[in-house]
Formats: sequence, C-alpha cells, structure tokens
Amino acid sequence: MSTPSTTGNTPHQPVSATAPMSLTERRKAETRMEIARAAAALFVRHGLRATRAEDIAQAAGVAPRTFYRYFASKEEAVAPLYAAGAELCVRAVRDAPPALSVPEALRHAVERTLNPGVGVPAASWESVRTLIRLADASPALGKVWAEVCRTSECALAEALADRLSASGSEGDEGHEGHEGHAAHAAHAAHAAHAGHAGTEGQQRNDGREGHEGSDGYRGTATGSAGPGGSADPGHSGDGTDDNVARPAAIESHLRLTAAVAGAAIRVAVESWAATASPPTGPDGPATRALRNLTALENYAWPEPA
Repeated sequence: MSTPSTTGNTPHQPVSATAPMSLTERRKAETRMEIARAAAALFVRHGLRATRAEDIAQAAGVAPRTFYRYFASKEEAVAPLYAAGAELCVRAVRDAPPALSVPEALRHAVERTLNPGVGVPAASWESVRTLIRLADASPALGKVWAEVCRTSECALAEALADRLSASGSEGDEGHEGHEGHAAHAAHAAHAAHAGHAGTEGQQRNDGREGHEGSDGYRGTATGSAGPGGSADPGHSGDGTDDNVARPAAIESHLRLTAAVAGAAIRVAVESWAATASPPTGPDGPATRALRNLTALENYAWPEPA
C-alpha cells in the first residue's frame, strides 16, 4: 500500500516510530528527502535511464559521496517519496475515529490520502503517475517500490492491531484478552485470503538488490535516516531490533488482512497510473481504491475482542 509523495514536506520517519527524532536525525532525514525530491524531478523530466546518481547529487546540492552515504543506487533515491505517501495512508488509518470498523477506517484513509489536494497536492499527481510507471518499467525501481509496499503493509498491520486493541479495551475491559483478539483476526485473515483472487490485479514480486556505496554505507529502500541515524523502524541503537518480536506477534492475526487491504489500494493506484485518466472522478485512484475495498466488505474483517 503505497502512493508516492512528490513533496515530502515533513521529514521521513516511519509511522511505527513513537519517539521524536533528534536534531541530527531530523537533518539527515531532510537531506534524504532533498535528494529524493531531486531524483524524482530528474526522473520525471529526463527519464530514469538518462539520469545518473551524480546528476541527482548535483541537483540536490550534495557531493556524490554524500549521495552514496544515503542511497546505494539512483533507483533507491526515490524510496523516501514512495514511503512518505504510504505513511500518510497508514497514519490516516491510525487517526480514523475509534468507532469506525476496519473497512470503514480504510475507506476513511483512502478518502483523505488519494483525493488530489487532500493527501498529495493536486499538481503533483502527474509526477506520481510517472514515478509509478517507471517502477513498472524498471526492475530495479520496481524492487524499491515493492519493498516500500511490503514495509507499509507491516505498518498497516500494526496500525490495525493497535486500533483493535484499543477498541477492545474500551468496550470489553479486556475480558477476552489477547487470545480472543487473535481468534477474530485469524478468522478475518483466512476469509480475506479466500477472496483475494477476486480483487483487481496482483502483487508484484518482492525483492531488492543493493550494493555498497563509495564509502561502504549500504543505502536502504525503506527510508532509514542514513548512517548513524535511528529512524529505522524499531531500531533501538543498542544492537538489538525492537521490531523483531512485534511483527511475529501480529503475523498470524492481521498481516494477511493488511496485505489484502494494502493490495486493494496499491493496485488501484497502479491501475490508474497505467491510464491517462485524471486523478479525480470515477477513474481516479481514490474511486478505484474504494471500489476494491467495497469488494472486500463482505469478508469477515477483524473486530475488537
């Protein structure tokens, strides 16, 4: 579930992170986003093949060595923009009114992120279309897009788990507890999987081939804060990864459900980008995504325990 943001006005920070970024981390995130915006502009203007990493560095006002400290390749340079769009959608799910059910919260998020001028500025949607088309045409850029989509699905699963946990605590005082929630979520994931074949399109193959930068730093396609930063989701900075346990804990409950919902939104955006349709109206990405979600509404979505 991802929609490129061509503005990236806020420093990129994973939606699952709760601690505020330090000044150093914020500066690194801002540098990453400046490079990402420069890369996107050059890709749109000149195409992916004609754009070199050195061209991106020059347009961003940084040295090539600095570019490779943040990104392993020119394709990875737009990952923060891909991720920023996905984060808007996941954050909208988190911010949806607590009384909304899971499908209602997803529709709420679509209406607030895929309608031009609400999530992504209206003037940016043609650039969004180009970036998605480039991801479809370039295997290397397609891997970046696929990895960001996979990461956003994990973030969506966490957001749904948090919503259901909060709703269950408010309405039931935790009577059923975690096991009751797991039963509801697992049932919904099974039902969603059974109906997934009816949704529009299919998931791209995931994968990624990175390489070392000129100074030995490996860039990432998921929008980390760069060398020494701690904007990677769940990284504690002490050699351990706080995200190791949590995805495993929610995998059997909501990961498949999040993947199905994310695919419904992602495929809507991709199918729109393949056309010449305007970003508004019956063939726009928001309308397409809402249609896909409507096709899933009869499935047994997770409910609060």
